[in-house]
Amino acid sequence: MDSINQQQPEDNHEDLTGTEAGKKIKDLVGKSSTCYFCTKITTGEPLKTRPMSVQKVDEGGSFWFLSAADSHKNAEIETDNKVQLLFQGSDYSDFLSVYGVATISKDKQLIKELWEPILKTWFTEGEDDPRITVLKVDVQEGYYWDNKHGNAVAFVKTIAGAIMGKTLDDSIEGTLRVS
Repeated sequence: MDSINQQQPEDNHEDLTGTEAGKKIKDLVGKSSTCYFCTKITTGEPLKTRPMSVQKVDEGGSFWFLSAADSHKNAEIETDNKVQLLFQGSDYSDFLSVYGVATISKDKQLIKELWEPILKTWFTEGEDDPRITVLKVDVQEGYYWDNKHGNAVAFVKTIAGAIMGKTLDDSIEGTLRVS
């Protein structure tokens, strides 16, 4: 039996490396800056997962978050710094899974750069709150699922394929390696 990918008339797999991988990560995260931040991924125990808002992502695919020094997340990273970030930008595209290594810092300049007033909800003393830490996640590898031509074209191709009885999926997917 053929897989769905073999039934498509066009290529739907593209692995990206280096700068292109970093650009794809930044593009997908720009559509939804909230992710599921997963820790304890190498322990054999259930993942510890919580929603987190990305404060910054660079062209190299590194992520920065602000987190409380006394959080379970920080304690888990100190024990095992391997993390998984899961993103979903829309109902039908812009999916991203990245695996990386997290580091914790108290760099005041970075905190000032990443600070947003809404964060005062969690850090009541503002950007000088002594509990604030910066989490940096350096991506080791990732995988993405997207569409090539936008959601409107993808929708039309899916409907046309259903009518014709053919797989006309507009998806594109592949591995991401930034280093």
